[in-house]
Amino acid sequence: MLRTRGLRVTRGRLAVLDVLAAQPHADADAIHRAMASAEPSISLQSVHNVLAALHEAGVLRRFQPARSAARYELRVDDNHHHAVCSRCGRVEDVDCVTGEAPCLHAPAPAGFAVMQAEVTFWGLCAACAATER
Repeated sequence: MLRTRGLRVTRGRLAVLDVLAAQPHADADAIHRAMASAEPSISLQSVHNVLAALHEAGVLRRFQPARSAARYELRVDDNHHHAVCSRCGRVEDVDCVTGEAPCLHAPAPAGFAVMQAEVTFWGLCAACAATER
């Protein structure tokens, strides 16, 4: 997949992809910590560089919830949204309501062609909501 996107296959890129396969919606710090045992010499800056290259090549998606670090995921082939827990920060995917991009239909400025809509739902995840009861 990396080669078809014009990228060299490196240990760092493969390690980042492995982490994101196991931990969708991870930020760069979490990815760096998860890589520490397999790639102890990789720096946080190198992780950021790998993430930028993979994002630019369309291998992963970058999104940034308000008041949070940028998160990354491998799910790039659709126009889904995210639900973020206001207490613990857990992120879950929310499938597009109509199944097509964009899945929200709002009036756009004249001549503006909307290609993607990004929505973030805020609330409490199931675990945090259970502690509210």
